[in-house]
Amino acid sequence: MTSLIHHETLRDPSRVQLTDDGRLKHFLTTEGLSAELLTEILDTADSFISTQERAVKKVPLLRGKTVVNLFFENSTRTRSTFELAAKRLSADILNLDIARSATSKGETLMDTLWNLEAMYSDMFVVRHADSGAAHFIAEQVTPNVAIINAGDGRHAHPTQAMLDMLTIRRHKEGIAGKVVAIVGDILHSRVARSQIYALRTLGAAEVRVIGPGTLLPKDIEALGAKPFYDMKQGLADCDVVIMLRLQKERMQNALLPSEGEFFKLYGLTEAKLACARPDAIVMHPGPINRGVEIESAVADGPQSVILNQVSYGIAVRMAVMAMAMSGQQSQNSSEEMA
Repeated sequence: MTSLIHHETLRDPSRVQLTDDGRLKHFLTTEGLSAELLTEILDTADSFISTQERAVKKVPLLRGKTVVNLFFENSTRTRSTFELAAKRLSADILNLDIARSATSKGETLMDTLWNLEAMYSDMFVVRHADSGAAHFIAEQVTPNVAIINAGDGRHAHPTQAMLDMLTIRRHKEGIAGKVVAIVGDILHSRVARSQIYALRTLGAAEVRVIGPGTLLPKDIEALGAKPFYDMKQGLADCDVVIMLRLQKERMQNALLPSEGEFFKLYGLTEAKLACARPDAIVMHPGPINRGVEIESAVADGPQSVILNQVSYGIAVRMAVMAMAMSGQQSQNSSEEMA
């Protein structure tokens, strides 16, 4: 499966996830998507935020549709917000317990997915340890089911990136022209890759990545980000500071001397944050390791918008699910007519 993922499904991400007329039918990555489409996702999410403040939070856009959560990796926050988003779109939800599913009894992943498709499922939300897994499913296995990537290996986490874009847009009056610093374990972070693509596409003035050399990819400048190895230099005059969790479960070698040493050099403290603009916002995709990536005074301080990110995540996931389902239905209808 790894070779298929690498050679067949990642070569043209926009081709896989868009309909013939350029609409979203899967949401797999922010790479290759236009500023217009990313803006449409943000605008749609904005329209859903007001519905989440009402006594009755549901809208009927996915009524009668079945959404299957396929989480091959654990995630409380992402899975919960996807489930809430689907329910608030009035969809029926199936949470598949992978550890107890037929795949644990020897059934192949493809057979499991084909059986779920045969049950007239309409959308799979997929989180997987292998980079490209969601692409593989969308192109090779169940192309007629809308696939939403909830994180795949080190590759992409597009809904997290888009909820981060919405957070910046709402708190900084737009993304264009802003200086954004992403701090920490860039090497192992699928979130950072998706953020960089989205920020560059939406017109950020500069995207900086800050961390030790062992945690910065060698090709980071090719992605459109400027590397910094000194925290204070990297934070100078930033409008947005995004802290990342240390991805210890993906580290194959001892890339850090200690967590204490990491916090001393790259942990966000009030003193280091003072190097950024006075009105800079602080973000973190979670879960937070207090005292490792960020001190509590900052995480809970007036510049933190971390809890807002969680709230906006529901609206963004509602938006991409609604848009992908609409595009998938449109594509399938066109193919049937043809």
